[in-house]
Amino acid sequence: MVEEVTIRDNTFSLYPEKAVLWKAKGVLLISDLHLGKVNHFRRSGIAVPHSPNDQNIERLITLLQQLKPERVLFMGDLFHSHYNPEWEVFGQVLKYFPAISFELVMGNHDIMSDYQYVKHQLIIHKKPLEMDTFMMSHEPLEEVPEGYYNFAGHIHPGVQLRGRGRQGVKLPCFYFGDKQALLPAFGEFTGLYKIKPKEGDRVFVIVDNNVLRV
Repeated sequence: MVEEVTIRDNTFSLYPEKAVLWKAKGVLLISDLHLGKVNHFRRSGIAVPHSPNDQNIERLITLLQQLKPERVLFMGDLFHSHYNPEWEVFGQVLKYFPAISFELVMGNHDIMSDYQYVKHQLIIHKKPLEMDTFMMSHEPLEEVPEGYYNFAGHIHPGVQLRGRGRQGVKLPCFYFGDKQALLPAFGEFTGLYKIKPKEGDRVFVIVDNNVLRV
């Protein structure tokens, strides 16, 4: 199930694949893929399965095929570390969608040379990107400029939900505050940071392939 949220007369669709579609602009927002993270750990001698890499790519392809956006804006931390073969797999995926403009707002993990991004025809934004009255950044802006609303990633937001018998579960979420939104990490194997919503904030959790407001 998909939820919608309206910010400044613009409608944004929230998908359980952990992505946001800005309908009026045909822009798909995706944050913190951390592609290659599994490979990075395996090269360091840490035994982790390859499946998270495959799941990230498969979900990305599914979204691109279903939603057919005009632009995809990766909100930082697209690739986890230094170059490894997973980057070429990602590049091959982009080639299958020549009609889409793929863009990257640089994050703290995006440390490869500009050449690696340009060769896959990614447009690079080294500073927060201004789109109408919205500021798209990787890290949440400490001060949001007057008249703007900030979309950001980096935090990997999650919330703790508690049920009967003191049972609890931590779930990834979309968070919308007064001046700032935090997007969930698209990538698997990324962890969660528990946020503490304030009164009036809107929080949508992702559970069982659904997006639900809590």
